[in-house]
Amino acid sequence: MKVVSLVPSITEALFDLGLTENEVVGRTKFCIHPEEQVKNVAVIGGTKNINIDKIKALQPDLILANKEENVKEQVEALMDDHKVIVTNVENIEDNYYLLKQLGNLFNKEDKAQLFNLKIYEVLNLAKINVKIKAAYLIWKNPYMTIGSDTFIDKILGEIGFENVFKDRTRYPEIRTEDLAEADLIMLSSEPFPFKEKHIEELREFYPDKKMMIVDGEAFSWYGTHIAKCGDYFKELTAEVEQAFVS
Repeated sequence: MKVVSLVPSITEALFDLGLTENEVVGRTKFCIHPEEQVKNVAVIGGTKNINIDKIKALQPDLILANKEENVKEQVEALMDDHKVIVTNVENIEDNYYLLKQLGNLFNKEDKAQLFNLKIYEVLNLAKINVKIKAAYLIWKNPYMTIGSDTFIDKILGEIGFENVFKDRTRYPEIRTEDLAEADLIMLSSEPFPFKEKHIEELREFYPDKKMMIVDGEAFSWYGTHIAKCGDYFKELTAEVEQAFVS
């Protein structure tokens, strides 16, 4: 079966489940994992601006898309000539069934189940033991954060953090003063590439708050990615606990 993936985390999951470049024939430019395998796969544009002609030329048997990451009109245009599965992953349960679905599609049920079990293990072992209100920033100019109906919010909750903006939805714009109630400010490495200099800018307003750069992929990439973040999440929660307990 020839597959085109329009979703970076799903591309990674397909290879993790055991598919090869002979089966995954098309990807977006943001599909960067696993590096050694995706470099041999044709690029068909970005997640929001796919090249439909390039996709058609690959003659895929199946196209995998996502409700949030891809543009509805572009995906619908592909449906005229191709089988398209549109995924929607908002929480860990959705992710469980996504991997189960992929396992069933490609006869990789056992591998899919192993990844699902590992993901639950990773999240259970990473739980923080102190109550901390966290603000998670994904963009600058303007600052943008995450609401309660996002996958990132669910991962925060799974490892024990409370989202300061849980009363908001999607990805709201906020002002610097809106961060006042946060015990911890997390600046994500993606989609905006926050760096230490951005922490220093926020320190002018909040000199005493704990702030840290966090791995955006660990919090936002669904599929199999979380299964590989066990050490990262344990180190993260240990660092935060130490900062708030000491």
